[in-house]
Amino acid sequence: MSTINRRDLLPNLLANPDDFLIVSGLAGASKDTAGLTDDGANLFTMAGAMGSTTSMGLGVALAAPTKPVLAVAGDGELMMGIGALATVASMMPDNLTIICIDNGMHAETGGQLGHTSRRTNLAVMAEGAGIPSVLEIDAPGQFAEAATFITDAPGPRFLWARVTTEPPTAYKRDFDLAARRQIFRTAFLENNPVD
Repeated sequence: MSTINRRDLLPNLLANPDDFLIVSGLAGASKDTAGLTDDGANLFTMAGAMGSTTSMGLGVALAAPTKPVLAVAGDGELMMGIGALATVASMMPDNLTIICIDNGMHAETGGQLGHTSRRTNLAVMAEGAGIPSVLEIDAPGQFAEAATFITDAPGPRFLWARVTTEPPTAYKRDFDLAARRQIFRTAFLENNPVD
């Protein structure tokens, strides 16, 4: 049983979020990452694209091979695009870390139990897909190990962070997706100029 409050997770894993390009999925994951970065230019949050975070993160990692990239998704969203883990393993971008914030339920649709609250083991699925570095955490005492994992383990990396069911960070993110795309593009190009 997890003892990690999701609001404590990312601040304890990422000493300097500005060091990363971050793609985050729906609802809770995007609130958590937007709150962490104050909707920073290095963050692209998605809406209405459930299951796409890993694929989007992979694309960013391949396009910016010298920049650390995070793809942050909830468990339900990750399950919707689970096949993307095999594609990540096939492409092997060493700059990509996938973080699954797993509360074991579908909070946005009423709190129904998710697959991971029953029998599904995302670490086994990531390993089976061929991801070389996989870590599961479920207690605050593992934050230091997980932070080191993100920066030092051979990539691509999959971090399965099992959290309690408290709500995500209370942050009202910018839903102007066209503007956010342009902001992220500008930040991306500043770090990865095109010849």
